This record gives sequence, structure tokens and C-alpha cells, in this order.
Amino acid sequence: MTVFTSPSAPTHDLGDTRFTSLATPSRGSSDTAVWLVELDPGVAAPPHSLTKEEIFVVLEGRAEVTQEGAVSSAGPSDAIVVPAGEDFAVRNPGAVPLRMLCCLPAGGQARLADGSLLTPPWSL
Repeated sequence: MTVFTSPSAPTHDLGDTRFTSLATPSRGSSDTAVWLVELDPGVAAPPHSLTKEEIFVVLEGRAEVTQEGAVSSAGPSDAIVVPAGEDFAVRNPGAVPLRMLCCLPAGGQARLADGSLLTPPWSL
């Protein structure tokens, strides 16, 4: 068993969104990448899909999730499962930060709206 201590600050900032790598291949995990993501109030992540299934667990706040055109809401302790290849977007509709724990198999990539692939640097 290995314990990875959480970094004291986010490892990546993208505007009003912060990512903190917790267990990733560069930190010693082999099969799964896990990170915290925090979206400020009103912030929406750009629509995209993934090459592997991703799971989000809401820790604080509310998430508005659009998957394949259907909109749903998730709150603390709710899990959001995004199958590989399915278009989705997450937005923070609330007045407080949205904090989620995210899990993605190592090597998973995001397919952006323009078709390009992005390996999230917080998952490496």
C-alpha cells in the first residue's frame, strides 16, 4: 500500500477551474488517475468526450451535467459516470465552488469539440 499526500496547492489552473493531482502515474499509480477539480460559481467546462470511462463524485456544491443532450443535477455524494465516447459538459450553477473527485483510467484522453485529443496534464 502507498499513501500519496495531497499537494498543498492546485497542480493546474485553467481560468476559474483548478485541478489537484492526487494519485497519477507520475506520482506512482499504475492504472488509475485521481484528482480534485474545483469550478468557481457560474463556470462551465467545455463540452467534450473521453476515450475511457470517467467517474466524478461531487464533494461540495452542485453540478449541472449535460450528457448527450440530457441535463441532470448532482449534489454531494452523487456519482456521475461518463461512458467513453459520450459527449458531456459540467457546469457549476451555484453560488459556491463545485468540488469533485475525478477518476480516469491511466492514459485516458479528452476529445475536444474540434476533434483534437488532449491528455489532461493533471492525470499524468
